[in-house]
Amino acid sequence: MKQDSYAEDYKNLTKTKPSLTFIFDYMLNSLTIAEMEIRKLRHDPTELLTRAVQPVLWLLIFGQAFSRIRAIPTGNVNYQTFMTPGILAQSMMFISIFYGLTIIWDKDQGILQKLIAMPVPRAAFVTGKAFGAAVRATSQVFIILILALLLRLDIKWSFLGVFMSIITIVFGAAFFSSLSMALAAIVKSRERFMGIGQVITMPLFFASNAIYPIQIMPHWLQILAQINPLSYVVELLRGYLINGITPSAGMDWIILICATILIQFISAILYPHIVT
Repeated sequence: MKQDSYAEDYKNLTKTKPSLTFIFDYMLNSLTIAEMEIRKLRHDPTELLTRAVQPVLWLLIFGQAFSRIRAIPTGNVNYQTFMTPGILAQSMMFISIFYGLTIIWDKDQGILQKLIAMPVPRAAFVTGKAFGAAVRATSQVFIILILALLLRLDIKWSFLGVFMSIITIVFGAAFFSSLSMALAAIVKSRERFMGIGQVITMPLFFASNAIYPIQIMPHWLQILAQINPLSYVVELLRGYLINGITPSAGMDWIILICATILIQFISAILYPHIVT
């Protein structure tokens, strides 16, 4: 009996090792691709500051103006405070949604063809580039939160809240950058990609709860907001930074993670087609 038990344990162990090796190799390959993306950022760190201009203007001008006229009901929360998580999510989306330009640029320079020839799973390319986009987007968290501190907004400052906000931004950036790479693999040219990117960014932003509550939207817009992944990113950020964790946070995470896995899978399938 003991021999049978040992044989069964060994059999299960040999089944587990290949799967663990695959996961380790996948993560290592993804981090290698991500490191290449982060290295690009080191060559031009001013990009982080230039990308911060738009969210800063939204908070300083739009936020202060609407705080004074009180046109949007936000309960007991100051409007400028209310919109801070939304502007943070907007900044993340604007950085990530145009990330597909990098693979079109790599294709035009002949770099992508060499990368695809490497013995690396296609999905690892997508995950690695998505992580690179997440690093860029995470920088906006600190810039916007520093601005919120200077403006003395009513943010709940805690290590856990800031940490979970960063994790939320990472998953949000992974979703939108993967969506961007899928679109880039379909259109294959910078001009068409820029056109599509400009068409979808503002509808995604305004059809979310970033700058006004879903409850005040017309019914048709509420439906769009509820299927918009950006709304779930904003809801999580608003919970961690303003309202505290709500019972719906678990469902928000499930939807965001499932949407990210699905779009990464689709993007991994489409990714090699950009060079054909």
